[in-house]
Amino acid sequence: MLRRTLMTTAAAAGIALSLGGGAMAAGPMDNVKACFVYVGPIGDGGWTYQHHQGALDVKEAFGDKVEIQWQESVPEGADAERVLTQMALGGCNIIFTTSFGYMDATNAVAAKFPNVMFEHATGFKRDSANVSTYNARFYEGRAIEGLIAGRMTKSNKIGYIGSFPIPEVVMGINSYFHHARQVNPDVELTVVWAYTWFDPAKEADAAKAMIEQGVDVIASHTDSTAPLAEAAKSNGAVIGFGQASDMAEYKPSPRVTSIIDNWGPYYVKRVGALLEGTYEQVDAWEGIAGGEVLIGEITDAVPADVKAEAEAMRDAIAAGTYHPFTGPINKQDGSPWLAEGETAPDGDLLGMGFYIEGITGDIPQ
Repeated sequence: MLRRTLMTTAAAAGIALSLGGGAMAAGPMDNVKACFVYVGPIGDGGWTYQHHQGALDVKEAFGDKVEIQWQESVPEGADAERVLTQMALGGCNIIFTTSFGYMDATNAVAAKFPNVMFEHATGFKRDSANVSTYNARFYEGRAIEGLIAGRMTKSNKIGYIGSFPIPEVVMGINSYFHHARQVNPDVELTVVWAYTWFDPAKEADAAKAMIEQGVDVIASHTDSTAPLAEAAKSNGAVIGFGQASDMAEYKPSPRVTSIIDNWGPYYVKRVGALLEGTYEQVDAWEGIAGGEVLIGEITDAVPADVKAEAEAMRDAIAAGTYHPFTGPINKQDGSPWLAEGETAPDGDLLGMGFYIEGITGDIPQ
């Protein structure tokens, strides 16, 4: 099953974001046991690492009032349901399931344990009142990466390593390319699909293949540092970006900035609500403004004027004065999508299954 997938249709997406939530808090709690299920190892340097940092933030925020427990590298499927059942039986009051492929297991187990709160990352099903969903607007960070890529490429060839051809990833590709093309009309984009979330060897091979084709700026939507490690072999000729975590060990280059998934504020808020007795069902999709998407330090490898431009875009997104998908934007076939000044509805983004104009190649089915 595919991890972190958003909705496959815009109609479903619209339903997901309409949720207001019914109050479920039974009253304040003296202590909470917060549990986390991870699809990868906490040392992956990316997605799972950042979720675990969020779990540690919870412990730091509440001290002895909260016990945290976690399990790494839980496969998506029957194993997940078993692990979730064990956690619920083991006294977990709230369970965070941090991968899209846990969606069905999360809802199945939640139905059996109505007094346990379940929080599912990037999902859309909330079959029971004790299931909430949460996500982050990663496409906002992709816009900033695209601007830097368009300004800094020397070959006019930029690349993107995709994990799976799902709306979340397609959304990022489109945002990255759109903002590169806005500042550099000659930019061409190469997309390589790795069909994995975490496989350093495959990720390195994808980066190497693009570099051999002349790509000199690489973004990735996979979890390891392998693409940056491959870029580092170019002796400064290729740059890239930290993905999910800062990946600061590759500063100042090839890692020139990063998209950091900052789950800590959400986890602290949700566990705090359970302690206070104010917890209720939610569907959250925050971005730069909400602090769940952070832009890592833009290093001195980026020219000062480009850095200033990127920081201005970051600040405009945070202030709500700029939306990364603002028209005019056409679909790949040239048909209109967004008119001049029009911004993309969330439903379109959550169900995105098309490339924008200027990207060559097909989205695999």
